[in-house]
Amino acid sequence: MRLAVITDIHSNIYALEQVLNDIKTRNVDQIVCAGDLVGYTPFPNEVISKVKQEKIETIQGNYDDAIGNLRITCGCDYETEREEKIGLSSLQFTNEEITEDNREFLKDLPQELRLELGNYTALVVHGSPRQLNEYLYADSEQVEEVAAELEEDILICGHTHLPYHRVINGRHIINAGSVGKPKHGNSNGIYTVVEVEDNRVTAEFIEVAYPVEKVTAKIKETDLADELIGILEG
Repeated sequence: MRLAVITDIHSNIYALEQVLNDIKTRNVDQIVCAGDLVGYTPFPNEVISKVKQEKIETIQGNYDDAIGNLRITCGCDYETEREEKIGLSSLQFTNEEITEDNREFLKDLPQELRLELGNYTALVVHGSPRQLNEYLYADSEQVEEVAAELEEDILICGHTHLPYHRVINGRHIINAGSVGKPKHGNSNGIYTVVEVEDNRVTAEFIEVAYPVEKVTAKIKETDLADELIGILEG
């Protein structure tokens, strides 16, 4: 069983298109999305349309929840004034840009997905099983706590934009990274192929280049914070 996991697309249609093209070459059985279709970059409606078109089973991220339910914050942790400026401009832009049909689509997304992967059970969430916007960093106390409470064999998540695969007390914790706003050190989108074969679980993290300049050019035409450009360029 080979499962492709995409997450944290954040309205980046150019990254999503290139990632989906790459997935088609990987002989996967299924694609799932661990949330945050929207936010930050300028193409929320295009991303949602693509996910619908490809019939990708998708759960709700904290940004999807914020836009779907017209919340005043996105449930993000801002460590600096710069991050807050980016986040607030993103929330305002996305709320103005999104169609009402797509807002309803985001609002209605489930917050978790359970799968059977061979002999293993898997739970897909955005942040953690405990909270939509909880950050499960690879070396955190929180990931240890969640692993101890986990009933399933595999937990797949996103939200931190930092990919990893840890095995804790026999439980596999896999963060799939970020397609549209990566934080792993360069501008490439990243997704994960989880493979279950012969009672073995592996996670392959795959980087995909895309035309970043097309996204940054569009950002310059909008009210989105220019600081986003440097983040996307890596």
